[in-house]
Amino acid sequence: MLIPKRHRRRRLLRLHSQRLQRRVIFVIGGLVVGAAAVGLALAADQAQALFHSFQTEFPYGVLLLTPLGFAAIVYATNTYFPNSQGSGIPQAIAARALRAPRDRRKLVSIRIAIGKSILTIAGLLCGASIGREGPTVQVGASIMAAIGGYSPRRQPGLILAGSCAGIAAAFNTPMAGIVFGIEEMSRSFESRTSGLIIGAIVAAGMTSLALFGNYTYFGSSSAHLPHLVDWVAVGICGVVGGLMGGIFSRVLVLFGAGFRGRFGQIIKSRPVLFAAACGLLVALCGVLTHGSVYGTGYEQAREVLHSRETLSWYFAPLKLLATALSSISGLPGGFFAPSLSVGAGIGSNLSYFFPDTPIGALVLLGMVAYFAGVVQAPITAFVIVAEMTDNHGMLVPLMLAALIARSTSRLVCKEGVYHALSHKFLAEAGPDAPLRGSRDDKKLDDGAEAGPDEKRDGPSSSAS
Repeated sequence: MLIPKRHRRRRLLRLHSQRLQRRVIFVIGGLVVGAAAVGLALAADQAQALFHSFQTEFPYGVLLLTPLGFAAIVYATNTYFPNSQGSGIPQAIAARALRAPRDRRKLVSIRIAIGKSILTIAGLLCGASIGREGPTVQVGASIMAAIGGYSPRRQPGLILAGSCAGIAAAFNTPMAGIVFGIEEMSRSFESRTSGLIIGAIVAAGMTSLALFGNYTYFGSSSAHLPHLVDWVAVGICGVVGGLMGGIFSRVLVLFGAGFRGRFGQIIKSRPVLFAAACGLLVALCGVLTHGSVYGTGYEQAREVLHSRETLSWYFAPLKLLATALSSISGLPGGFFAPSLSVGAGIGSNLSYFFPDTPIGALVLLGMVAYFAGVVQAPITAFVIVAEMTDNHGMLVPLMLAALIARSTSRLVCKEGVYHALSHKFLAEAGPDAPLRGSRDDKKLDDGAEAGPDEKRDGPSSSAS
């Protein structure tokens, strides 16, 4: 039976209206995520400045402030903002894979976004070795999911767009935001959603540029490898950075999964006391390093990148330890920026073995290698470091270092830390809650019509 012409026009008009609505949602969401990322960045910088002032005046006062701060933050997290602990990227990955909207809301919501932001700033106020970039991903995913909350079938795509926009706005690295979405968040990129996600990233980036100006996160670097013999450092940095990154990831995965026996029971039954113990150890690391391991580590990484002076040999291992303690304590806070500072410390230490190689090049290699070892996402690692330093002359050695680091890391930790930690949140949702199979995931990302199981606000019994 032929469809009347006026009905075809009406249907076509409705289709165009829905497509326009989707574009508007993604763009508005990107603008809001960009503003949220800038606000979190400004608040985080102020928090670090206040802690630095306190630590300078009362260097041993941190032995009381940091443990008490850790304990209070973990108590608030567990009591008022559950599922806001840690980086936030595993929660975004898990939320994107879940079927039911009510399961997603446990991981990404405006309530969690507010709690995540406040508690991350509180962590920096008491000296935790954490970053704001991972939390920005969960905040971005929460904002986008809330804006598109009336349409559950679009939420996986919105969560992906919000996560990518969060990374792009946090570092002012739009290309890294796209690559992060492909390699880490979705492991694929559908052509029908690519324009919408890029639109959200552009909107977030424009907001960041309007409020912050056009800046490079670590400043422009012209470091390079002038001689062929300097390429030996690429392999060494890849192996050392990958090994240390794998060890860090392994520690986080082990504590995330939980331990059996008495030790595991103590951690589970007394999370606030365990957080205080972690805080005390972080404070001791800070005292031993004269305060250099507190916070994000941004200043230390930038300083060694642009000067010929090296960091103390103990900075990298103690910064790694402080970051691991902050992460396993249950605090909300990421390890994106702290990982880059640990990598900078690794590059600085290796300069003693390569005195004729520019230290800036070794620092870049260390950053990429360690970060690739932690997340096992080599493309994201070298793209984000190249964008953050405006250095494209080092792309090939950075690529090679990232690949070597990823392979080395897998000898210690079989899976990237973000995806490994996301399994816990998927398991808590139940065996039938996650989407099964790429076809369902693709339908939700593309905004296609959802089936009855996908529209129902509750766990689905099965997936086709």
